[in-house]
Parts: sequence; C-alpha cells; structure tokens
Amino acid sequence: MAKKTNTGRRLVLEVCCVVLVSTVLILAGCGTSKSEKTIKIALQAPITGDYAYEGQMAKQSVEVAAELINKAGGVLGKQVEIVVVDDGSNPKDSALAAQKAVSQKVVAVIGSYGSSVTEPAADIYEKNKLVSVGYGCTAVRLTMDKERKYFFRTCGRDDAQGLFFGKYAVETMGAKRIAIMHDNSTFAKGVADEAKKALDPYIAEGKTEIVYFDAITPKEKDFSAVVTKLRETNPDVWYFTGYYPEAGLLIRQARDAGLTCPFIGGNAAINDDFVKIAGLDVAKGAMMTQEPLVTDVTTDIAEQFKSLYMEKYNELPSSPWPVYAADALYAITGAIAKSGKTDSNSIAETMRTKMDGVEGVTGPVLFTDRGDRKDVPYKMYIVDPEGKLKVYNQ
Repeated sequence: MAKKTNTGRRLVLEVCCVVLVSTVLILAGCGTSKSEKTIKIALQAPITGDYAYEGQMAKQSVEVAAELINKAGGVLGKQVEIVVVDDGSNPKDSALAAQKAVSQKVVAVIGSYGSSVTEPAADIYEKNKLVSVGYGCTAVRLTMDKERKYFFRTCGRDDAQGLFFGKYAVETMGAKRIAIMHDNSTFAKGVADEAKKALDPYIAEGKTEIVYFDAITPKEKDFSAVVTKLRETNPDVWYFTGYYPEAGLLIRQARDAGLTCPFIGGNAAINDDFVKIAGLDVAKGAMMTQEPLVTDVTTDIAEQFKSLYMEKYNELPSSPWPVYAADALYAITGAIAKSGKTDSNSIAETMRTKMDGVEGVTGPVLFTDRGDRKDVPYKMYIVDPEGKLKVYNQ
C-alpha cells in the first residue's frame, strides 16, 4: 500500500511539474507577444560616424512618421514598431547592421544614407529576400547595374541631379568656365560624372567648358593645395558633389585663398553642420542642387509631419534625406495596407504595381520596375543670411 501511495505522489508531482512548466512557457510567451501585436520595420542609418548628424535626423523623422501612422490606426490593425540599427557611416559596419536587422525578424528595412554604405546592405537584404528602401542613396548603379527584386529608394538619382546642374549652370547662370570636384565615393563621383555628361552638348556648341575635374581625399583637413590649383583655373562656378564635412572646410579655405566664384554643392553638401563648419560669414550665399526641403512641401502629411517634428525637436530637418526616410516608411506601410500582407514578395510586388493613392511627406510615392522613385523634382537652394537654405529664384 505504501508503495502505491509513493507512486501516486510521484504522479501528482509529475503532473504539477507539467502544469508549472506549461504556465511558465505561457507567461514567457506573453513577454514576447509584442512582436505579434506590432509590425516591426527597421531603420538602418548612420547613428554614429562621419554622418551621424544625418542619421539622427533620419531616426527622428522616421519615429515622427511612425507616431503619425500609429495615431491614425496603424497598419492592418497593428502598431508600427521601429527597430534602429547603426551602420556607423561606413560599408563594413553597414553589412553588420544589415545582418542585425535581418536577425530582428523585421518585415522591411529603411536605409541608408550614402550609396557606398547602402550597397553592401542592399545585397544582404536581397539575399535574405527582405524589402529595403533607401532614402539617401542616389548612385545610378544601385538600380541599373544590378537588378534587385527587393530594393527601392525614395530619393532621386545622380543622373537627374547632374542634368539639373548642367542646364542651370549654363542656361540660368551663363557659366562659361565650370569646375567640378568630387571625392571618389560612389555617390559623389556619380553626380560629378553625370554633371559632366550633362554639359557635353553645351561644350560641343561652344557655350561652356570644364576647366577643372578632379577629386579630393575624404576626411582630410587641409585642402590648401587643392584650392590653389582650383583658383588658378579661374572658374565661373564651382560644383562640389561630395559631403558636408569636407564642403564646409573647402569653401572656408577657398575663400581664404581668394577664390570668389559661386559655390554650388551637390545634395549632400549643405545642411546646418555645413554652416557651422564653414562659418556663417562664408556659408551664406552658397548654393545647392537638391530635392525640395520639407519647408517647401505643403501636402497634408507634410503639415502634420512638420507640426509634430517641431513640437518634439523645435526645428525641422535641414536636408531632404531624413524626410525621404519618412517617405520610405509611408511607402512600406502603404504597400502592406494595400496588399493586406507583410511578406516580402507581396510588399515588393505592390510597391512596383499598386501604389496609386499612397502618399508620403513629399507627395505620391510611386516606383519604377527597377525600384527608383518616379517624378523626383530638383531645385536650386541658397544659404540665406541667417544660415538657412531657401529656394533660390534667380
């Protein structure tokens, strides 16, 4: 009888253990249920590194857009959750950031800033069949040299910017002698090459000439030899297609060396940090070819975005890229809402063929078969006496 009692006790204990373990597992499941109640979308951006200023604005912009989307009811009845991964502003860390984003089981990725930084990440996302939407990567080759099923971008391409510069420099400014400078990065060299190509017809007609076409070394601090060589070519206009840290130093040192011709930056050259680096006395009057800033966009979403962004940060993004990051979020969530699904194939197919009616901060978000955004406009901007970029109406 005693043996039966012990056996009975063991059975009771075993049942209790099973119940206890099951309860623990259920409770543990409750702790991870957040991923089931939200739609996770990653933002890959340069939170640290040379372009951290841009990365921080992108993070803020995407979070503001997510808040607006969630306040409006979210997507498919779920709230949008943003997962941020830092690519450190360089290609090596970009690959690591991409792998981290993949491991987070997100449904899509926004990113990144810089074509050479975006490229290795785009390859990893493509391999893992994960939709990624670049916001600050304009190199033509990202969509033309390699076909990527899952890669899109909300910004324009280098060829469109180069064409705009060439036409503006000759037809609006009447420039006879043009200097073009880049930094050999994928982005900057791409814009410079496209600008040169855009000028070829004018050169053939004898309307202008390129008196300088050369590269600087990124991250250098002393450009005295470069600006001396540039000054000797006596240009009517100087177009620098690189990034804002070098742009600020270059224009400061060039003005100190006596070069007085108009300075025009490509769309990564001028933001608030450029003004700080160059100094307001030098920065004012500098111009830039770029897509419209959010201050010049008046869509309903833009007004909501600007209001909430100002409420949180007391100033608006000083470059177009963070806003294109927000547009990428609207594109992804719009595609999910239209397809009713969160798998990559459904998102990608919808983004290519069924985006009518999907609006971002800057307007309709439509894509070509290659993943490029359709109908991206360009404007000429100028740094005003207060250090802010304004549309230049010459």
